[in-house]
Amino acid sequence: MEVTARPAAPSDIPRLVALYRELEHEMVELKPVWRLTDGLPEPVEAAFSMILADPGAHLIVGAIDDLVFGFLHGAIGDLLPQADGRRVGSVQHVFTSRPAREVGVGEAMIEQFLSVLDERGVRLVDAVAPPGQRNTKNFYESHGFKARRIVMHRNLEDEE
Repeated sequence: MEVTARPAAPSDIPRLVALYRELEHEMVELKPVWRLTDGLPEPVEAAFSMILADPGAHLIVGAIDDLVFGFLHGAIGDLLPQADGRRVGSVQHVFTSRPAREVGVGEAMIEQFLSVLDERGVRLVDAVAPPGQRNTKNFYESHGFKARRIVMHRNLEDEE
């Protein structure tokens, strides 16, 4: 069994959409507002095409024996305008299909992304671990990430 990570290609889009739908299903069960706050815009196929065309975005697939089981969507952006001009990388989405978890697919993808950031001189990296996703939090911590803020949310529609 060989675990690898590589930049996504346009030919990966159908598999990326299927993986995204798995991610969406898991996240909406935990956080119903996820589609609105953290999801990709519909149609997802077009969103992935836009990500692939964006020079500031990175889309990486993780595979086992050349079969894609995961993806990482990352970006590089500027810090706040009043900051010192450094750039920050951010993991927008990272997902591995359940049958391929805990065998190194996620690790291969995050290492690939961190390598891209290193090549571009980016030394700051953010990643989101949604509530209830202890495994995601542990995954990031195992790669040296530490919490620097917690975002709280309240849905006033639920109170009507």
